[in-house]
Amino acid sequence: MNLHSTTVFIVFLRFGPNRAQAGQWMAGHKQWIQDGIADGSFLLAGSLDQAQGGLVIAAGTDAAAIHTRVAQDPFVLHGVVTADIHAVAPSLMAQGLSALLAGSGSAA
Repeated sequence: MNLHSTTVFIVFLRFGPNRAQAGQWMAGHKQWIQDGIADGSFLLAGSLDQAQGGLVIAAGTDAAAIHTRVAQDPFVLHGVVTADIHAVAPSLMAQGLSALLAGSGSAA
């Protein structure tokens, strides 16, 4: 695997001005995450400590696609969270992660 052709995206979803509306949009947000996991775009998703929001790690896509996808999250659409997307170009990684990234972007 060529590490230089692999970009990993770390997406911080920090609670925003409409945090109180989270319950209203939770089902759609969970479906958005499940869809990303199912199609291989998202490697993992979880909550940040101290109830600050959440995090998604994505691969197998490009910057434009991840920005479009994040914008479609109901939590983002309705101001429950604000998204902060960071692109990372790995230079070293564990063997198991390398194999996982090689399969990202294909349906599981």
